[in-house]
Amino acid sequence: MTGRGETSNKASPRRWRWPAVPSIVYLIFVVLVLTLAPRLFESMRQPPPSRVTYNEFLAAVDRGELSEVVITETELSGTLKKNKAASNGIATTRLPSIDETQLIAKLEQRGVRFSGRITGHSLWIDSLITWLLPLALLAALWGFGARRFGKTAAMTFGRNRAKLYDRSGEQHVTFADVAGVDEAEAELIEIIDFLRDPKKYGRLGGRMPKGALLVGPPGTGKTLLAKAVAGESGVPFFSMSGAEFVEMFVGVGAARVRDLFGQAKENAPCIIFIDELDAVGRSRIAGRGAILANDEREQTLNQLLAEMDGFDSSSGVIIMAATNAPEVLDPALLRAGRFDRQIVVDRPDVAGREAILKVHARGMTLGDDVRLSIIAARTPGMVGADLANIVNEAALLAARRNAEQVEMRDLEEAIDRVTLGLQRRSHVMTQTEKTRVAYHETGHALVALSLPNADPVHRLSIVPRSVGALGHTLQLPTEERFLMTKPEIEDHIAVFLGGRVAEEIAFNGVVSTGAVDDLEKASALARLMITRFGMSDELGPLTWEGAPSSRFLESLLLATPKEMSERTRESIDLEARTLVKAAHNRVTTILTERRDDLDAIARKLIERETLSRPDIDQLLQRPPAPSLAAVGHA
Repeated sequence: MTGRGETSNKASPRRWRWPAVPSIVYLIFVVLVLTLAPRLFESMRQPPPSRVTYNEFLAAVDRGELSEVVITETELSGTLKKNKAASNGIATTRLPSIDETQLIAKLEQRGVRFSGRITGHSLWIDSLITWLLPLALLAALWGFGARRFGKTAAMTFGRNRAKLYDRSGEQHVTFADVAGVDEAEAELIEIIDFLRDPKKYGRLGGRMPKGALLVGPPGTGKTLLAKAVAGESGVPFFSMSGAEFVEMFVGVGAARVRDLFGQAKENAPCIIFIDELDAVGRSRIAGRGAILANDEREQTLNQLLAEMDGFDSSSGVIIMAATNAPEVLDPALLRAGRFDRQIVVDRPDVAGREAILKVHARGMTLGDDVRLSIIAARTPGMVGADLANIVNEAALLAARRNAEQVEMRDLEEAIDRVTLGLQRRSHVMTQTEKTRVAYHETGHALVALSLPNADPVHRLSIVPRSVGALGHTLQLPTEERFLMTKPEIEDHIAVFLGGRVAEEIAFNGVVSTGAVDDLEKASALARLMITRFGMSDELGPLTWEGAPSSRFLESLLLATPKEMSERTRESIDLEARTLVKAAHNRVTTILTERRDDLDAIARKLIERETLSRPDIDQLLQRPPAPSLAAVGHA
């Protein structure tokens, strides 16, 4: 016996069955065999005679080589006395309008037996061969295709391809398997209560929303949350991607929508979940025109809107959908009576990330030194899919070194692999390059330690990574922040410039290309302060650029460019240059005053390649930083 969640390794013997072919095909096949078999056997028993000319046939009669001649309406066939050739007879075509009285006389004179044979044509046999045989072959091919690709494949082209998860399934997802989305769970509790007892709300005249739209970045767990709603309420769950509705042929998507809603009404109460709704529900305004028109997608969307209007929520059918881009959806989808509620599934905070890590590490053996709060603090901005990847990478690293449990170093290395890439130990830097990289990373760290609004330094390293970085300075925020003040942004720009200024000081003004990424980030942040955040004293509290769109066509069709004069552009460039230059001078002053610390940390970093925060505090003879475990619970 196999328990729940287990699979049996014993393979059951498979029985051979006749393929599912219509019975008429078998009947036609039997008739063909019975009709053609005698001819085939006859031809196999007697080899065909050799074809000769009429003159050669008469010459063979004159020489007395034939023992028997058969005369038919169209040919003369003779049997040789001695089998000298490959065949035992010869045959020739009779000439039209020729009197063969002399030939018969010669046969009588030579003592050759001769006879006549009338060969009539069988019309039904000819029709059977020339008409029914191709038809039988086509029927056999059709039967094979139906067997290979599914019975009545042509009839099911317009059926929906939704996956049905019912309460009897072994993979039962509940809210215990979802973490970090407490606000979304609280909004979905009401839908679960309605699915459990639909009459409860009908007694008071209330009407439940027909649809709930889950909105959030990729990987935040929207699909998993929808499955958890179905699991908590104990109703069937129809899951289908929006891209599966749209096909090449116009009308197929609309037919699938009708079939999906019809099947859902038969299984009510239930949940219909449409993932990636923007694939079928994109705004029709942006698609007007000959180039961007998509009749199949628009017809599918129209049918979806009609189906949502055509049923009552009291029937127990709830529609849930998920999208990463709600701004591109058609307004008709978001009006009241269709997707009434938009539930935001946002990136988790530090407490949510810790809860997600606990869910994914539930089946793992963790070491005593593992602190998931520290891992949560090291992964700001990551979603559930990223955290699951980190836990999986840590398990693989532990298994690779044949460990009995996953330790803290495995999780730390997993984060570095995901965020920074693999270590490139084969990439050997020269001593000059190694020294320059060490001063560069030390400059970042010293500036961060010297500024009040910079994130605390956690680790320095000059080990090359696969993403192209020759080293890195890791900082950990002490708290979750959703806003940044002007002094905080200025300190961030200063930290970005710390590596470049450290190279200038240590190598007498000779700089390298290693700071290109830092300069890009510092320049972009300075321009954002002026053009987006209104933090310029000269240009005032105005925005000069719109938010960039990740979709090129939508940015062309929907975005409205800001009107800006050439003089304003020059002012923006001058203001950005002034901000970066001021930060550069500020960093130069800090590192010049702390030149001894810069040299000490750089020498130690060259020696050990990686320094943690306690190592840096020991070199600087300063009290140790607060425990990161406490930071994780902040």
